[in-house]
Amino acid sequence: MLLPLLLLESSVFSQDDQEPELDWHFVTDWGVEGRAWEDEPRLRWFDRLPASAQGEVREAVWNLSRDSTGMMVRFETDATEIWVDYKLMNDDLSKPHMPATGVSGIDLYARDESGTWRWVMVTKPDAREIKTAIIKGLAPGKREYAAYLPLYNGVDHLNIGVPEGASFKGLAPRDVKPIVFYGTSITHGACASRPGMVHTAILGRRLDRPVLNIGFSGNGRMEPEVGELLTRVDASVFIIDCNPNLRAEQVRERTIPLVNQLRAAHPETPIMLVEDRRNTNSWILPARSAHHDSNHAALKEAYEMLKDSGMKKLYYLPGDNLLGQDGEGATDASHPNDLGFMRQADEFEPVLRKALGL
Repeated sequence: MLLPLLLLESSVFSQDDQEPELDWHFVTDWGVEGRAWEDEPRLRWFDRLPASAQGEVREAVWNLSRDSTGMMVRFETDATEIWVDYKLMNDDLSKPHMPATGVSGIDLYARDESGTWRWVMVTKPDAREIKTAIIKGLAPGKREYAAYLPLYNGVDHLNIGVPEGASFKGLAPRDVKPIVFYGTSITHGACASRPGMVHTAILGRRLDRPVLNIGFSGNGRMEPEVGELLTRVDASVFIIDCNPNLRAEQVRERTIPLVNQLRAAHPETPIMLVEDRRNTNSWILPARSAHHDSNHAALKEAYEMLKDSGMKKLYYLPGDNLLGQDGEGATDASHPNDLGFMRQADEFEPVLRKALGL
């Protein structure tokens, strides 16, 4: 009896992607959240950094900045099915420790009757050029949707399709100061199963705020060149979460200059320092545990020095519980899985609410 059950389950979840008559809407006509420096030209519309950053930041940072992580497009429709047509920058659709849904997928959410964001569906990319229904058979009714862009791939174009006759309205980016995250591969999104499951996106939904994700895999290093770019962003709060890419001596050297750089440009904007998460297997690796101890101590030392100097609106998040205590919060000991990202969001949220006065 097991085989018929499996066949039944497969048929329930399969999609017939025969394209009906659709009206296509070009996302660039109304814009995405998660882009800054809007008055500066870009080499590609969906690049995170402006063209001026090329040659100013290190090449590795520039290359990673072309991933669309953190970008989210909102729209309103009464359509009973929603399609996407998008082209990816790279052929590498997945990673050994991260599925194509997270690396290259478009992840769709909608507000329910109470206004709460709830997940709908994610694309399952198998090629660079994707034209597919994300979801069919939606309950009737007009509602707001949010589509998160790929975490570890770039986007050349993105269009949203709905059946002819359905209402559609692109919702421009909200005129609210974004929460700005500057960090490492964890901020970048490794290893979420889909783009909406990164803690930055989870917090954006919970707090109902735009988010700017300036995470660079392996390259979140508190660099002044990136700091200079951040000084040109009118943020609601700056979150510095670079410790996983730094040794203790680098944390001591770089934290205070970066905070002072941001504070000089934004005297009243809250700044939040985040300790390194602990690798989920560090309990059995003494050298790794000692690294986390020294790394945490270095950031706390810098924080205390800044506070002693009179720095106001400075907040601190310890790292010991970011992935939980049971060892189940990471894919590869280092990078959160979806459970780990949810736990991170739970740890970030109360500190962020305090910083934002919520």
